[in-house]
Amino acid sequence: MSDMSEAPRMERGDDPVGRMSNNHQFKLLADIPVRMSVEVGSTSLRLAEVMDLAEGSIVELDRQADDLLDIMVNGALIAKGEVVTVNGRYGIRIIDIAATENRLAGIERRG
Repeated sequence: MSDMSEAPRMERGDDPVGRMSNNHQFKLLADIPVRMSVEVGSTSLRLAEVMDLAEGSIVELDRQADDLLDIMVNGALIAKGEVVTVNGRYGIRIIDIAATENRLAGIERRG
């Protein structure tokens, strides 16, 4: 985990949202709320194993501790990132953006 002070700052000319906001179609979609979540990992358990969980139980996930986390928007993978702290709260630093066709495929599946 790292502090947000190490995060690169975007210059005004590097703002892709600023470039897209001049597009009329983008303006129509810009105010639609979406749900962003970060997936640390997952595992499969039998119901009996879930019922046996108690305080202090450890569930091993399918991801290494140094692997990038999946950043999802409405359930579709859009990027990979790492955890940072911002004023004592968790944040996520975007490391890799998913290819456009992969992001759109995730959205189309839900349609």
